[in-house]
Amino acid sequence: MLIKRPSDIKASEITPEGLYLNRREFIRASSGAAVGVAFAGLGAASLAAPAPAFAQEPLGDVKKGPFGTDEKLTPYDDVTTYNNFYEFGTDKSDPSRYAGRLQTKPWTVKIDGLCDKPADYHLEDLLKGQALEERIYRLRCVEAWSMVIPWVGFPLANVINRAQPTSQAKFVAFTTLYRPSQMPGQRYPALDWPYVEGLRMDEALHPLTILAVGLYGKTLPNQDGAPIRLVVPWKYGFKSIKSIVRISFVDRQPPTAWNKENSHEYGFYSNVNPEVDHPRWSQARERRIGEFFRRKTLMFNGYGDQVAKLYEGMDLRKYY
Repeated sequence: MLIKRPSDIKASEITPEGLYLNRREFIRASSGAAVGVAFAGLGAASLAAPAPAFAQEPLGDVKKGPFGTDEKLTPYDDVTTYNNFYEFGTDKSDPSRYAGRLQTKPWTVKIDGLCDKPADYHLEDLLKGQALEERIYRLRCVEAWSMVIPWVGFPLANVINRAQPTSQAKFVAFTTLYRPSQMPGQRYPALDWPYVEGLRMDEALHPLTILAVGLYGKTLPNQDGAPIRLVVPWKYGFKSIKSIVRISFVDRQPPTAWNKENSHEYGFYSNVNPEVDHPRWSQARERRIGEFFRRKTLMFNGYGDQVAKLYEGMDLRKYY
């Protein structure tokens, strides 16, 4: 997801790396103030106290997947404490503070729409027969920060092929869980809940597009989108919808959460394009979390050799 105000800059963006890596003490000292700011005027006192995160479970029989990068991994601590997941709050530390109360078992994913084999799958049944792969992908956010994460998952195409979409299905729509009792950010109108996203069918079928169920060899932490999320590495991070409960095949471009919120700033395609600035900040450079200096942003987040052909003939300034 994204932030909606350019002034929302974490201490990690402006302090030396040594201090940033010790930011747990900073977060512990300032977390109360951060939540107060995020929900000012919206009854922050009604937020339940933070709950400890559920223990992650090791994922066995995971093989190395294709397309991965050999770049240095972002430390696990950063991947799990610096998150955009507005369902738990708008501050980067809110998801790790509040997501522990989310119950992810049992979990059902509805697959419906223009397909020959719609079904409601328990997560365990959806995973049966799937060969889990570790894929080290870059994650690039519109706010000009990035990570390198060892995701564990399987191609979304496997699910699409199982559902057998009809010839009328041109897009795939996704919906996040809506459960305000356990996702306190949903009690406030930061976005139009539930969170929704979508891909064109050829994007969804591309072998780079995966459904992730883990990272760093274990099941996903709640704050990172447990128990199942999308990962589309050549697009900005908000396209990779978390905690999915529905996958639908549709004939028209589906609504997406941030495009509904502000279509002038957040387009449907949302491909990483350093030549097209966000209206309020540049996308030409990014800061890898854990590094002090910024680096040049790569077209399609560095995956141009694999995906550029999907957009041949399209004006990527118009279809941003």
